Amino acid sequence: MAVIESEVKVTEEVHQNNTNTTIVNIEDKITPKKCVEIARKAYETGRTRSLTFRRTQLKNLQKMYEDTQEEMVEALKKDLKKPRQESYMSEIDVVQNDLRNLLFNFNEYTKPEYPNKDQTQFFDTPMIYKEPYGVVLIIGAWNYPFLVTVLPIAGAIAAGNCIIIKPSEIAPASAQYISRNIPKYLDKDCYQVYNGGVAETTELLKEKFDYIFFTGSTPIGKIIQNAAAKNLTPTTLELGGKCPVYIDESVDMELTTKRIIWGKCLNLGQTCVGPDYILCSEKTQEEFISWTKRILTEFYGDNLKISPDLARIATNRHFNRLVSLLNNCNIALGGNIDSNERFISPTIVTNVKLTDPIMQDEIFGPILPIITVRSKEDAVNIINSKEKPLALYIFSKNSMTVDYILNATSSGGVIINDVVVHVTCDNLPFGGVGDSGIGVYHGRKSFDTFTHKKSVLKRNFCPISEMLYKLRYPPYSDRKTRFVSFLTQKRRRIFGKFFLYISVYILGVLMGFLIQYFV
Repeated sequence: MAVIESEVKVTEEVHQNNTNTTIVNIEDKITPKKCVEIARKAYETGRTRSLTFRRTQLKNLQKMYEDTQEEMVEALKKDLKKPRQESYMSEIDVVQNDLRNLLFNFNEYTKPEYPNKDQTQFFDTPMIYKEPYGVVLIIGAWNYPFLVTVLPIAGAIAAGNCIIIKPSEIAPASAQYISRNIPKYLDKDCYQVYNGGVAETTELLKEKFDYIFFTGSTPIGKIIQNAAAKNLTPTTLELGGKCPVYIDESVDMELTTKRIIWGKCLNLGQTCVGPDYILCSEKTQEEFISWTKRILTEFYGDNLKISPDLARIATNRHFNRLVSLLNNCNIALGGNIDSNERFISPTIVTNVKLTDPIMQDEIFGPILPIITVRSKEDAVNIINSKEKPLALYIFSKNSMTVDYILNATSSGGVIINDVVVHVTCDNLPFGGVGDSGIGVYHGRKSFDTFTHKKSVLKRNFCPISEMLYKLRYPPYSDRKTRFVSFLTQKRRRIFGKFFLYISVYILGVLMGFLIQYFV
């Protein structure tokens, strides 16, 4: 049985007394151990190694996205009140394009690689074979429940793995969608969905997987890493962090503000690469706040709460955490709160100190602190005083300023003069560094992440090559040592491959004769 829907029934969120609770009913629940056993047996049959099988499964996943778009939109509306266009931009279209990319380039990604030879490998064939890890665990997140779950699933399928899929219980309608549709479109034994909460995830992590892919917070990422270490299981951890925005006075302020506010309000700030805080001069701060007032009205109308284009905070716990961050803050704009709807209006906070609670952890909501700085050097010092962010955003027309910040800081990714949109670029690897994550995916990197690249060296029994190889055999001598050092010394390639091969061949023949008669 692929999906544990009949055993673990995740209901839709229940709203009682202004709370939202995910209820997990466990009835004759299949165990994580049994799930892994089914997947392991399926993997051992070898069917996921078939390129035809993988391609078919990818096409079926693509068909699932084509057939069930309205179901996805409805699930996202239930979980996050996500606007329809945001659902397409950030959850549906991105994954569909990534699937198309995998299918367009599937043959190229899966074929063996043939690295360049050096002079010692003239008679050899070095190769890199691509093989799947085996049974992988993919743990999704609630803020983008399809993007961060289905996109790595596609990469793992393309690489030939069997998969246990754990959707986030905090987005129950989306989890139900995944549970309901994955077994309709994909092989039921190779790709299983396991629903549940913290207890179920804890039990899953006790099993031995060949790879674990997790999207979520840094504290939970550390727990995943510790669990994986017990079995030396490799991991990809897509985490988060406080993504800074630097703005200098050279920019087009109207356009800069539009881009930042759009990125901050996307999913009502519940975006791992969303702008977390701004670093700018006092003059820029005043201009930014002034433009923000106009742009919020332009985007969402006079009454932001009734706008159909703003999502809601996912849970009461996150809502209460965000409200508490506003205590004792200087609210320059926004700050409207409705606990019944878990709504917080886009809010700008000023006079912020690095020691304030709002600057300690990732905000993950529609609150945007501004810290004033005197120079780009001050901004860099603040950025480097914190853990390395998942994304860094630089707004400047000055190329020297951009180059300085790029070279003086470390982050998972950087966008110059925009925010967030690098996530949609399947030709750029996406991932963090340090506390913001380990490993990358998107595009080809999704395939590479779930692929073990196996080194293969093929040698023949050519008599001429053996004349060289015999130098390694005892009895040893100083003369042999000198010959080996000369032959194996790395040299800069000056001429093309053809000239190199002819030269090595001639040298090999000459050396063979010298070795034959003088060594």
